[in-house]
Amino acid sequence: MDIENTNKPDVILNKKSSKAADSKPESGKTDSKRKVVVKVSKTSAGKSKKPESSSEESSGGKASGKQVISVKKASSQSSKPAEASVKEKKPDERLEETKKTAPRFEDKKSDAPSAQNEKRSFDSAKKEEKQTERKKPTPSSIDSIDFASKRPNVKAGNLADSGRRNNRGQGNRPQRPGGQGQGQPGQGRRRESNFSGAQARAYSDGKKQGFRTGQGGQQGRPGDRPQNRPGFGGPRPGAAPAPIPVEKNKAQTNKKAHKAKKEIYNKKNKEEEFFEERLLNQKKKQKEKIHNIPKQIEIMESISVSELAKKMNLKASELIGKLMGMGMMVTMNQSIDADTATILASEYDCDVKIVSLYDETVIESKEDDLSELQPRPPVVTIMGHVDHGKTKTLDAIRSSNVIAGEFGGITQHIGAYTVNTHGGKITFLDTPGHEAFTMMRARGAEITDIVVLVVAADDGVMPQTIEAINHARDAKVPIIVAVNKVDKPEANVDKVKTRLSELGLMPEEWGGDTMFVEISALKKLGLDNLLDTILLQAEVLELKANYTCNAEGKVIESRIDHGRGVVATIIVQRGTLRTGDPYVAGIYSGRVRAIFNDRGEKIDEATPSMPVEILGLEGMPNAGDPFQVTDSERIARQISDKRQELKRFEDSRNVKKVTLDNLYETIHDGEILELKVIIKGDVQGSVEALKQSLEKLSTPEIRLNVIHASAGAINDSDVMLAAADSNALIIGFNVRPTPQAKLLADQEKVDIRKYTVIYKAVEEIQLAMEGMLSPDIKEQVIGMVEVRNTFKVPKIGKIAGCYVLEGVVKRNCAVHVIRDGIVVHSGKLSSLKRFKDDAKEVAAGFECGIGIEDFNDIQVDDQLEIIEMIQVARKLSDSEKYKAPEIKEEGTETDE
Repeated sequence: MDIENTNKPDVILNKKSSKAADSKPESGKTDSKRKVVVKVSKTSAGKSKKPESSSEESSGGKASGKQVISVKKASSQSSKPAEASVKEKKPDERLEETKKTAPRFEDKKSDAPSAQNEKRSFDSAKKEEKQTERKKPTPSSIDSIDFASKRPNVKAGNLADSGRRNNRGQGNRPQRPGGQGQGQPGQGRRRESNFSGAQARAYSDGKKQGFRTGQGGQQGRPGDRPQNRPGFGGPRPGAAPAPIPVEKNKAQTNKKAHKAKKEIYNKKNKEEEFFEERLLNQKKKQKEKIHNIPKQIEIMESISVSELAKKMNLKASELIGKLMGMGMMVTMNQSIDADTATILASEYDCDVKIVSLYDETVIESKEDDLSELQPRPPVVTIMGHVDHGKTKTLDAIRSSNVIAGEFGGITQHIGAYTVNTHGGKITFLDTPGHEAFTMMRARGAEITDIVVLVVAADDGVMPQTIEAINHARDAKVPIIVAVNKVDKPEANVDKVKTRLSELGLMPEEWGGDTMFVEISALKKLGLDNLLDTILLQAEVLELKANYTCNAEGKVIESRIDHGRGVVATIIVQRGTLRTGDPYVAGIYSGRVRAIFNDRGEKIDEATPSMPVEILGLEGMPNAGDPFQVTDSERIARQISDKRQELKRFEDSRNVKKVTLDNLYETIHDGEILELKVIIKGDVQGSVEALKQSLEKLSTPEIRLNVIHASAGAINDSDVMLAAADSNALIIGFNVRPTPQAKLLADQEKVDIRKYTVIYKAVEEIQLAMEGMLSPDIKEQVIGMVEVRNTFKVPKIGKIAGCYVLEGVVKRNCAVHVIRDGIVVHSGKLSSLKRFKDDAKEVAAGFECGIGIEDFNDIQVDDQLEIIEMIQVARKLSDSEKYKAPEIKEEGTETDE
C-alpha cells in the first residue's frame, strides 16, 4: 500500500515470509523467518524515479511473497540528476529515510494478516518517531556543537555512549521468534541521524561494521530459543559524540552526571572568595577573642607561655608571635617572667596580678571552729651558746644520754623529743649552738611556742646567746632564761642577769617580765622548777589546736636512710596525721607509709605538737618546708609538679649568663681562683649549715663554689661529677663513700675528705684555700757590704772590692747601692769572687769582689745592702685588700 508523506522520504519495505502467511498459527508454532529488503529512491525537483529492487527481489520477488510499501517525497534541496542506485546516495540521507520507515516492533501473538501487522508496526514506528523528533536538537544547534572537544576519547563500541543511551540503546526491528538481539543504533553528525544497526549493515553491503563514523554495529546473531533476551550490538570502529548536550541527557551515570553539573573553575574568582571568607572568619574570631579575654589574671613569678595563653583564652602561637616581635625566641612550654607576661597582657587590655611562689600552689585550710579546738602540749625550743649545756639539760630532763652520741661533744642536728611530766606532755626541740647552724636556730624559733635560753653562769652572755635572743624576738615567742652551771665556784648569776637586762631581758625580781631559773644540768638541780615554769607559761598562752582536720606541720629535718628511703622529721601543728594519708612536703609529694615517734616506736597516728618521723616521700624536702595533707594523692601530685616547675625556673634564672654588660666582670672572674667542692651530709640541715659556712670563706681573690650539696652517702655519680668538673673536692659530713664510689675515686684520683665535726671541716677547707693563694714576696736584708776600692776589668766593667760588715753575701741576690744615706741604684749581683775564684757566698769579716749588673758608677765608701727575696704564705684575711673593680661605677662614669 502507498502512503504519501511530504515530510518523509520514499521508503519501500520488502518482507519475505518463509510460510504462506505472516500471522502466527493457532497451533502455537512460530512463523518462519522473514526477510526485509529496504530500498530508498529520491527524486530530484520535478522528477521521479522508481525504486530498484535488490538482487533477491529481481530473482523472485513475487514468488517469495514480498510486500512493498512505497513512500514518495519530493526533494527540493538538490537539483542534481537522480542517482541510479541506493549505494550512490549519501549515507546521512539513507539514514534519515530508513530510520523513519523501519518497523519498531512486531506483535508475534497477532492472528491478523501480515498486511495488518505491517500497518500496525508502521503506525507504532511513526508515533515513536514523532516523540523522538520532539527531543531532537535543531540543525543549527547540532552544527554548533564541537563534538571533538566534548568527547575526544570515545572508544569504539562504547556501550556507555551518551547518544546511544539517549536513543534507547537498541534498534526496534521486529525479529523472528527465537532471534537474539538487534543491532545498536548508531549516531551521526547530521540532522535526524538515528540509524539502527540492521540498517547500517544493509547499506554497507553486509559488512559487520559501520561504514562511517557514527554508524551502528553489527546485528545480533539469530537464535533458536523463544523469548530470548535482546542482544547487544557489536563494537563500532568510532563512536561519534552525542548531538544532544551532556547536561540534557537523563540516562547518564551518577559519576558523569556529577561531572556535567560541575561549574567551570575560575581561579581568580575562587581566590577572591577564599580570601574574603578567610578575612571574615578572622574578624569573627578576633571579636570573640577580645570579648573572651578576662580583665585580670593572676600569675606567679614565672609562667609558661601555654599556661598564660590558657588564662587569657588565646592561642599559644599568638603569644609566641608577640614575643618574637619583642625579640624573644621561646616555645610554648618555655617559662617567662612576670614582667614579660605583664607586657604581653597589657597589649590585650588585661591586668596582671602577681602572686607569691606558693600562693597558687598553697593548700587552703579550713577555718577552725572554736568548739572543735582542744588543748595541745607546748613546743619548747632550747637555745643558747655552744657548750653552755643545752643538750645536757635536755638529757637530765629526759633521763637519757643524748650527748654521748654527739661527735666532738656538740650538737650538730636539731632534735625533737616528747617528755611526760606531772603537768602533761612537753615537746622539746634541741638546736645546735655552733655559729654554723644559724638557720637551724631560726627554724626552731619559728615553730616553737616557748624559748628556753640556756646561759652558762661562768661564761656569761656569748655571741650565739645574743643571736638566739634575736631569733626569739623575730618569732615573737616568750623567753625563759635557764642559768646553768650554778654549781661551779666561778659562777656569777648576777652578772648574767645584768648583761641580759641590758639586752632587754629584765628579770621578774628586778621588775621585768622575764622568768629566770637557776639550774645545774650536771647535778640535776632546779629541773622541776624549770618544768613548772614552762607549764605555767603554756597555760598563760592557752595553746589549742584542731584534732579533726587534715594534718599540717613543719619539716624539722630530712635524711636518706638505707633500707627505708627518705625519712623526714616533722612536727604536727594542727590536725591528726594517719598512716596512708597523701601529703605534700615542700616541693615533693608522697603517701605516709609509716610513722615513728621520737623513741623509734611505730605508731598509727600523730596529734598536734607531736614530733614524728614519716616514710614515703618522693624526694628529700628542705628543713623548714611546710607539710600538708591533701584530700587525694592526685591533688598532692599536681601541687608537687607545679612547685618543682617553679623551683627549676628559679634555678635557671640564677644561672649567670655572659652579656656585653658583664663581659669584663666575667673575664675578671676567670682570673679569680676557684675551689669547687661537693658536699654530702647525713641530714639536709647539716648540709645546709656546712654549705653556708664554706661559702663565707670566699674572698675577692679566691672563691669557693659548691657545685652540688645533698644528703646521703657518697655515690658513683658524685665521684663522676667531681672528676668531670676540674677535679672538685668531695666533702663527706658524717657519711662514707660506697665501695664502688671509693674504687672509682681511686681510679679518677678524686680527693674525698670525711668529717664528723663541722668546725674541723671549715678549718681544713680554709687551709686548702690559703694554699691556693699566691704567696707574698718580701725583701729580707741578709748582709751589709762596704766598698773600699774599685777597678776596671776589660769586657766586664767596674768591679768593687768590698768588705762584708755583717750577715752574708750570696750570689744572684738583689742589692741596693746606698750613697750618703740615699739608695742610688737597685739591681742584682752579676758576679761574686773570693780573690780570683767564684764564690757562692761570703760571710761577714771577709773581703770579696762584687760586680753589679748594668751599673758602673760605683764609688769608694758606698754601702751595698744585700737583699734576698723570700715567699711568705698568705691568709684569707690578707686577700681582702685585693678587691675586684666596681663594674657599676665604671658604667656610671661612662654614661656621664
